[in-house]
Amino acid sequence: MTALKSAFKRHHRIWLAGVAGLLLASLLSAWGGEAMRRPLFDLWQRTAPRDMSGTKVHVVLIDGDGLAAVGPWPWPRYHMARLTEEIAARHPKAIGFDMLFPEPDRVRPDIFAALYPELSLAAAAEVQALPPMDRLWGQVIGRAPVVLGRAGVAAGGSDPGQLFVDAEVKGALPPALPAEPRVIANIPDLEQAALGHGLLNGRPDSDGVVRRVPTLMKVGGRPMPGLSLELARIGLDATAITAGPGSIAIGERRVPVDDEGRLLLHFGHFPPEAISSAADVLRQGFPADAFAGQIVLVGLAAEGTADIVATPLAAEYYGPLVQAQALDAILRGGWLERPRWAAPAEWSLGLLLALLVLLLAPGRRRLWLLAPAMIAVTVPAGAWFAFAGLSWLIDPLRPLLLGGVTAAGVAGGMFVEARRERERLRETLVRERIAAAATEGELQAARTIQLGMLPPRADLARIDPRIDVDALLEPARSIGGDLYDVIRLDADRIAFLVGDVTGKGVPAALFMALSKALAKSVVLRGTPSLADAAFILNEELMRDNSESMNVTMLVGILDASTGDLVLMSAGHEDPLHVRTDGTIAIHKLDGGPPFCIVDFPYPDEPMKLAPGETLVLISDGVSEALNGADALFGHERLLAALEGRNSATAMIESVRDAVRAFEDGTDPTDDLTVMAVRYLG
Repeated sequence: MTALKSAFKRHHRIWLAGVAGLLLASLLSAWGGEAMRRPLFDLWQRTAPRDMSGTKVHVVLIDGDGLAAVGPWPWPRYHMARLTEEIAARHPKAIGFDMLFPEPDRVRPDIFAALYPELSLAAAAEVQALPPMDRLWGQVIGRAPVVLGRAGVAAGGSDPGQLFVDAEVKGALPPALPAEPRVIANIPDLEQAALGHGLLNGRPDSDGVVRRVPTLMKVGGRPMPGLSLELARIGLDATAITAGPGSIAIGERRVPVDDEGRLLLHFGHFPPEAISSAADVLRQGFPADAFAGQIVLVGLAAEGTADIVATPLAAEYYGPLVQAQALDAILRGGWLERPRWAAPAEWSLGLLLALLVLLLAPGRRRLWLLAPAMIAVTVPAGAWFAFAGLSWLIDPLRPLLLGGVTAAGVAGGMFVEARRERERLRETLVRERIAAAATEGELQAARTIQLGMLPPRADLARIDPRIDVDALLEPARSIGGDLYDVIRLDADRIAFLVGDVTGKGVPAALFMALSKALAKSVVLRGTPSLADAAFILNEELMRDNSESMNVTMLVGILDASTGDLVLMSAGHEDPLHVRTDGTIAIHKLDGGPPFCIVDFPYPDEPMKLAPGETLVLISDGVSEALNGADALFGHERLLAALEGRNSATAMIESVRDAVRAFEDGTDPTDDLTVMAVRYLG
């Protein structure tokens, strides 16, 4: 019952850590969700831009060539009238100007006459009698399907109450539709002659990138269409614009918009053949059918102009091309849509992932964890296919963030609980040591017997002149579970082993004696390989293992004539390879689990020692030795203890001394065993 309560408390603390991670992820996603998903959605647009081939929109740019041919901007209205006539002569469906003309022509006749006071009165009167080009351009506009731009402003401009709204806007307007009290319009000669008018307002997102184009806006309390929407209305021969929940309709065409009435664009690369320079249009020989049935958008694209924006596809992009992309999207379909159910679905999926992690991770049901893992893999794939196939923007980062941070919280809680469990086990071990103190005298006698089973160090030094071998074992208690042995097999081959029995005290000592005796017996049988010997030893130990103990063991056979070495590891610490130049490296072994756990095909793992090289074998009583601050002895201190030692005895005693100095009087927590095998050649 106590164990069940302890397990429940442990799981409860892990769940609390996971819930804390979920709350943190939720706050991050709610606060920065838009900023986090924008780069991903932009990457998708760069990966799969919209196909713009076949567009019915043609862009005429007043670019550097145009300025070189005609002069600096703004052009005289004469040239604007000529440009309008040339475009209209090619029978477009509509002509839109992505610019404003709020001031009269700078080269009006009265201004020209005033600039030259030396003109005679008759000449000045004749010049002043000429019709202003604003009026003549207005007449050209009146004969062509021209849509002019306007701009809603907070201050300045004029009262929009006197302006004509070309299209009837019906239905329920978007709830957060922007509004401005004033307007900048064109001069009356142009304003009154145009077939339609569209607003040029449009701000980028908070990061300065244009992703949306406004379709509607309130100016002076009246809804007015954006330039692209008004051109689309004329191009579709519609008379009214109908607003509804989440969309704007022109005839049969319904376009999704957000709460501010903005269209989210799926950008593409505008075809070069659908872009012309105004200079080319003004030259003779421009194709007579270049704009037939198309909507022509005229805009600025010269260096130094302000109409340059950033888009998901380019850091610098001409504003008229953004309007052209929006117009083409309305006419043919090419927008992106973030469905209203997207955010609830993302939150729900993220909470599902978090719930699965909370339920499955603390119980260590690793196979069941495949369920949230599979969901985490399919979420980004599904979001990509929704974008590529349906033009939907579904954010995969939100569910992954919720599930991932929850998993991190659970992992942190499990780590803390593992440390707490380790502390509990350590305290239990201390109590067991106290209880065992009463039998210390008997254990001292057992220690003498146990250590007497190990080969004397003096005998190890004389075992073969071609090798330098030494070993020592210091039990953590009076008796312990570590073991070692060095066995001559024939004239050249020498076997050696180091083992560590699980547990401490009398049971470990008894199993140590059994393990050592069986290991020596099996090795001396002349089994063809260490792998076969390990299989036999594992079977023998399991047969006589009524207490279900296990033992780690590292066994090696060295050919003293060549330095060839065969190793076999049953869950033991990897040996250290000390080379002749003094460098020390861990010799990684594949090995297998400790003996007495499961039948396992332990592999033979060959190695070769060059003359002067040493193999150092340790038990975990070295690497996991603790001091009073509960710090581990660790790998770096072990390497430092071996550096500069040129004999087996010096190496093992240096390691022993370094561990004891590190413990600084703290009772050892585990048996300490070190063996060094140095090949002399």
